[in-house]
Amino acid sequence: MKRAALAVVSVLALTSALTACSGGEDTPSASPTTPKAKQITPEQRLAKAVVTKDDLPGYNVDEPEAEYAFAKSADELTVDKPGCAPLALAMNQLPLGEPQADLVRSAGAGYGKESTYITLASYEPASDAESLLAGLAKAVPECGGGFTAKAGKNTTAYDSVTAEKGTASGAVAFRATTPFRGITHTVRTQVVRDGDVLAVYFSVNGFAIADSKRPSDARIPAEVVKAQDGKLAK
Repeated sequence: MKRAALAVVSVLALTSALTACSGGEDTPSASPTTPKAKQITPEQRLAKAVVTKDDLPGYNVDEPEAEYAFAKSADELTVDKPGCAPLALAMNQLPLGEPQADLVRSAGAGYGKESTYITLASYEPASDAESLLAGLAKAVPECGGGFTAKAGKNTTAYDSVTAEKGTASGAVAFRATTPFRGITHTVRTQVVRDGDVLAVYFSVNGFAIADSKRPSDARIPAEVVKAQDGKLAK
């Protein structure tokens, strides 16, 4: 269970003064300098909107290390059941569809506890975000029997997928079970739309999986969702 994240730009223009003549006497008529508003890129907007450690007291909020990502891009990811691809993307910190920009952060509450990965992605037009969320909701019951995701040498089998009630209004939420060395672990995902942005929350207890001695049942902390949704709504 592993991860990935993005960039910058701004513009400024000035107007020139105009000169007019009247009454046989040169009289300068200056037009005030009016700079255009700064252009904020989709990448900058997401970087400003994503939660930080200051927003989540008690959590370590970081940018995940790319080397541990299951797949570095959606192109690397394949599933044995194509209709389950949206679920595999959401559970591996990869954005749905083709966003303008996306980034990932991890929020961990300490050793031995689950980590929640937050993937933000913005879309143009905003209706794309709505369509992708609807497609994800449709895929959940269709993939109830499980599926297998692969990327390079990495393989993850999901035995089951079950819809759940999300902690945020309008959310698509589900849990999935995955076996590792004979022990079953439960991971959870919740996806929330705010206008043209999709926020994907994925929780997993990597400590328990690495330990290989005990099952785990990761939950998505309500305070993480509340903090992130709050910043997106500003």
